[in-house]
Amino acid sequence: MQKLILAFFTCLLSVAAVAQAQSIEQQLQQLIDTTPAVGLAAVVVKNNKIVYQQYLGYKNLETKELLTDSSLFRIASISKSFTATALLQLVEQKRISLEDDVSKLIGFTVRNPAYPEKIITLRLLLSHRSSLNDSQGYFNLDVIDPATNPNFSKCYNNYAPGNGYQYCNLNFNMAGTILERITGIRFDTYIKQAILIPLGIDGGYCVDSLASEKFATLYEYKAAENKFIANPGAYASRSSELTTYQLGRSTPLFSPTGGLKIAAKGLTTYMMMHSQMGKYKGGRLLKKKTARLMQTPLSVDGIDQYGLALWKTNRLIPGLTLTGHTGSAYGLNSALFFDPSTKNGMIVICNGSKVTYKEGYPLIIREALQLLYEEFLK
Repeated sequence: MQKLILAFFTCLLSVAAVAQAQSIEQQLQQLIDTTPAVGLAAVVVKNNKIVYQQYLGYKNLETKELLTDSSLFRIASISKSFTATALLQLVEQKRISLEDDVSKLIGFTVRNPAYPEKIITLRLLLSHRSSLNDSQGYFNLDVIDPATNPNFSKCYNNYAPGNGYQYCNLNFNMAGTILERITGIRFDTYIKQAILIPLGIDGGYCVDSLASEKFATLYEYKAAENKFIANPGAYASRSSELTTYQLGRSTPLFSPTGGLKIAAKGLTTYMMMHSQMGKYKGGRLLKKKTARLMQTPLSVDGIDQYGLALWKTNRLIPGLTLTGHTGSAYGLNSALFFDPSTKNGMIVICNGSKVTYKEGYPLIIREALQLLYEEFLK
C-alpha cells in the first residue's frame, strides 16, 4: 500500500514537472514571437544540477533547421572570462603575477602618454581599469604598439590607469596575447587544453577546427527591411591568415575578447565550475581563493561591479545579486549568471532578435532570465 501511495505521489510530481516545463516553454516561445527573435537556448541550474534546458526556434532561418543541444554559438564577450581563467591559472603556477607590467608581458611599451610613470598591470587589464579604449579598433595589436601606429595615444583615456573604468575589448585581445607569449602555445589550443578538455566541453576559438554544421547562424535585425539578415562574419574562416600566424602577435585573430564557439550546455558546465569556486567533477580549474578573487568587484564606479572578467549585478532579478557576464556581437545576445551562495544559475543565448534595451540589458535576455528564475529558482 505504501508503495502504491509513493508511486501515486511520484506520478503527481512528474505530471506537475511536465506541466511546469510546458508552461515555461510556452512563455519563452511567446517571448520569441513577440520580440521577435530567431532562436533561444536556455539552461537552468539549481543546487549545482541542471533542472531545465530548452532550445526554441531556428538554428538557421533559411534551411529551417531547429536549434538543438549541440548547436554551437559564438558567445561574444562571455569569452573574456575564459581568457581570464587561463591567465589566473598561470598566476597560481607563479608563472606571472597580476601586478606584472603589461609592457614586459606583451613585448612593447604600454603606457598612457599622459601618465608615463603609471604602470599598467595585468590586473588593470583584466578589470577594464587600464585607461585603454577601443577608439582605434581592437582586432590588431598594431593600433596600440607605438612602433606601428603614430596615433597610439588615442587608445588611451585622459585619466590615470587604475583611476577609472571603461569596458574595452582591446584589453582582452592583449590579455590573450600575453597568455600565448607566456605559454608558447597558440591561444585557441591552450584554452582547449586548459579549460575545455578538462570540463568535457565541445567548442573552441578556432572556427576552422570545429564542425561547421553545428554553428547556429547569427542574425541581425534590419528595421528598414523588417527582416533578419545572416551575419557571415561570426564564423568566417581564418585558414588563410593562419598560414602567416605569428605566435604572441597575431592572437587577436582568434578574438580572446569574444570569439569562443560553444553550446549552451557546455557553457553551463563552465558556469557550474565558477559557481563552485573553481571546482568541477574531475577536480579543480582554479583554487577557491583565486575563483573568489575573479568574482570580487574592483570597479565600483559603474552600476555593475566588474571583477576580473566577471561582474556582479542586481539589475536583472529584483532583490538578487548575481555574478556573471553578457555577450553581444554579430546579432547574438548571451548571458551567464549565477548565485555562488546557492549554486543556482542560468544561461540564455539568442542568435538574433529585434534588440531593445532595458537598464543596459537586451530585453529578450532580461525577460528570459526573469521567467526562468520565477519558474525554477525563486
